[in-house]
Formats: sequence, structure tokens, C-alpha cells
Amino acid sequence: MSITKLDVVAAVVGLYVLQRYLSQKGSTPLPPGPRGLPLIGNVADMPSKREWVTFAEWGRKWGGICSVRLMGRSMVIVNSSEIMDELDKQGAIYSDRPRLEMGGELVGYKDTLVLLPYGARFRSFRKYFSNFLGPIPMENHVLTVEHESHRFLKRVLTKPNDLMTHLRKLAGGIILKLTYGIEVQEGDDPFVDLIENANHNFSAATVPGAFLVDFFPALRQLPEWLPGMGFMKTARIWAQATADMIEVPFAFTQKNMDAGTAPPSFVLNILEEDPSLSGKGLRDLKFAASSMYGGGADTTVSAEYAFFLAMVLNSDVQKKAQAEIDSVIGNDRLPGLADRPHLPYVNAVLTEVLRWNSVAPTGVPHTAIEDGIINGYLIPKGSIIIANLWNMLHDPDTYPDPFDFNPDRHIATAGREAQRDPRHVCFGYGRRICPGMHLAEASLFCAIVMSLAVFDITKTVENGIEITPVHANTSGIISYPEPYKCTIKPRSERVVSLIAQEHNF
Repeated sequence: MSITKLDVVAAVVGLYVLQRYLSQKGSTPLPPGPRGLPLIGNVADMPSKREWVTFAEWGRKWGGICSVRLMGRSMVIVNSSEIMDELDKQGAIYSDRPRLEMGGELVGYKDTLVLLPYGARFRSFRKYFSNFLGPIPMENHVLTVEHESHRFLKRVLTKPNDLMTHLRKLAGGIILKLTYGIEVQEGDDPFVDLIENANHNFSAATVPGAFLVDFFPALRQLPEWLPGMGFMKTARIWAQATADMIEVPFAFTQKNMDAGTAPPSFVLNILEEDPSLSGKGLRDLKFAASSMYGGGADTTVSAEYAFFLAMVLNSDVQKKAQAEIDSVIGNDRLPGLADRPHLPYVNAVLTEVLRWNSVAPTGVPHTAIEDGIINGYLIPKGSIIIANLWNMLHDPDTYPDPFDFNPDRHIATAGREAQRDPRHVCFGYGRRICPGMHLAEASLFCAIVMSLAVFDITKTVENGIEITPVHANTSGIISYPEPYKCTIKPRSERVVSLIAQEHNF
């Protein structure tokens, strides 16, 4: 039997296929996930809103870790806290940030802590924060947190229907005072407005899939008059807002320093330690300072807004927390941070707020610095890693009836241990864990305990009909409860006079 050229070609192809099969048989597979299309992969499968819900559905189908392909790049989605623990243990590999064309490069957040690549500069920023916001330095900031929380009570008492405005000013007042020594004004405050505007832009610019340039970076090189290039004009407007957020409050502090009137602050401390700071060092200080507001204000406001919603929907929890406060504090003073160790149920309310309402449902994406293996699956170098924190905090195996607001789940009783503390999940993982978490918790506790001490938070009644709000969340890296109506009234005439007093906490 003669051998033809066709037989030779078939044999060569067969050997090639066999070789490929044998070489791949023992290799580590990627995490499973939905099948994509040629070239674009799973771009069409990506959700445009409430992405954490879709990711959770994928998790139920493919397990605690799954993956998709986006234009040739892997995106790994973690739905399990156990797998996130593994990422945590290998933090040196999984602590980088992906390059975000719109939010990072065009809008200008690439040099803030939230998107800063892992490395020496990142560690320098973290050291700044640790020295100023760590658990021991936080003791220096207690009076600021309590003072601004008291101002918040006064604003709510005067205009109870402007809750979100008051919460934003509360967060802004604390962080601007600590960072720049700025005391926010009553009414519209230019610094709060400036930074809130920039934060809104960042949230919009970093929604996964919102801007095509994140998938096709080369679009930045095309003429702006072409259809679909309107994002470039938007980016320029937002980039100016970012620059103003970085420069304007910093210049205010420097002006006060020159006049000898600057109060203590994060910026003042560092400039006094190194008066010759210039060039890259001065630039890094500006970005570090702006990161304090950008990283803390939105998340804290979301949690505080969720607390008021939880009280509207759970009057029994509210009454139980108020009874504990009345028993421990009495009615002759406002509670403060020093009372926290003596208020276990109020602390449980805080913890349940963080679990029940995910302020960052999918966190900020990480990326792998090198190839790694998690749970038997390959995590390729350069992969985008999304931790579905929302799913972990609503896992019925960890938190039975996860959509119910139940602080008792966080209190250990005889014969039963408290369920896993959700703060392990809320504040991120690895070497990207939130450096401002101690300030965030202190601010949230103060807002909760002071509000419960003096206000009753109830459903709104319109035309004789009680309105029951629904707990639904906005899309974006930072997520808020959807706007809702509630009624906030002082618990008694006694607390009205208590709010009006000046307090030395």
C-alpha cells in the first residue's frame, strides 16, 4: 500500500493534535464559566447593572470561583469567602489593580490609592494612612468624629427631610477636618460639593462595561468627531473635577499655613515634618490626601443611609437598641465613642448594617501580578479578579435568612457562637484592605448611637397610607440604597434641649 502526501499531512496533523492534548492534559485549568463568542469572549454576557446578582447566579452554577474572557483577558469572579481567604493568604500576588482607561487614565484616578498599582509608591501611601488612621492614632480623632456627629443631629432636627444631604455633610465634615483642617459650612459648602462631584464621576466612570474604551483602549487615539467618541468630552470634564478635588483643598491648607492659622490635619503634619517636600513627594501627598475623602466618604454615607432604612423597616430592632442606650447612658447626655464597649446590641446593629447593605458589592477589582493557583484553578498573570462581596454577605449557609435584618446573629449566647463577622469581608482583602476602616467604623457607630438616642425613625404616612420602602441598591463600585422616604422625629422634648446644648464628649 503506497503512502500519499495526504496521508503524511494527516499523520502530521494527528501527531500535533495528540501532542497538544498530552501537553494540556496535566495543565491547571481556568475556573469554569459561561461560554463566550470568538474574539470578544464574554463581553456580551456582562451585566450592565447590579452585576453582583448575575455573578452570584454564575456562582450557583459553576461554584465559588468562576471566570469569563473579555477580549482575550481573563476575569475571575470569586463568590466564596473561603476562596477569598486563599486570595488573602497570597496577597503579594493578587494585590495589584487593573488599568482602567476611563476612570483611571482619562478621568485621573490612577494616582489615587484606590487604583494605584501595587509597589513602593503604594506602600508609601499606606504608611501615610497607617500613621494617621491606625487604631492608636484614631484616638486623636475621637473629638472630631463626635463633634461633627452632634452637628449632624442639629441639622436633622431642623430639616429632617434632607437626610442624604446631612449624611454627606457629616462624612465630609469629618474627613475634610482631619485631612485638611477645613471646617465645613452650614448650608452649601464649596469643598463638600467639589469633592462629592468628583466622587460621583469616579463611580460612574468605573461601572464595568459602561465605557467601550475600557475594552478597546485604542479608541482614545481616534478623532473625537467620530460617532461614539463622546466619552472623550465627558472624560475631560470629569478630569478637571478630579484635578480640582486634588488641588483646591490642598491649596486652602497651604494658604492657612502661610498665614499661621492652619489647625492640625493630615496635610499639616506631613508638611511640617518635611517643609522641603516638593516635586513627586508633594504630588504624592496631594493624591494621598484626596484619597482619604474619595476612599471613605461614599462608603460611610452608604452605610449610614442603610442604617436609617433598616430602622424604618425594623421598628423592633430600633426599640431594643434604644432601650439599651437608655439603660446604659440615661437621658442627661449624648452617647459617644467611649460608650461603645458597653453597648453590645448597638454594636451588633452596626455589624448587621455592614452585612445587610453591601456598600461595595463587588469591591474594587484586583489583578494578578503573576500566575497563581487558587482552589485548583489557574489564575493567569494579568487576570482581573472580582470578589462578589454581596454574595458572601448574603450566603444563607453563613447567614440564615440573609435578607432579614437581624443584629442578634452577631451576638454570642450560651451554647451558640456569633456568626462570622462580616467586617472581614466588608473592608476588602489582601494588601488592599481598607486603611481607613477604623475611622469608618467610628463614624458609623457615632451616627448610629447618637441618632438612636434622640430620634424615632419611622415609616412616612401620606394621605393616611403608610409607605413601606424597599431595600434596593444602585449600581456601581460604591452602591447606595435607592432613595426612600422616612419620618425622623425627636423622641421627647428632653432630647431637643439635649441636641441644642454644647457638649464636651
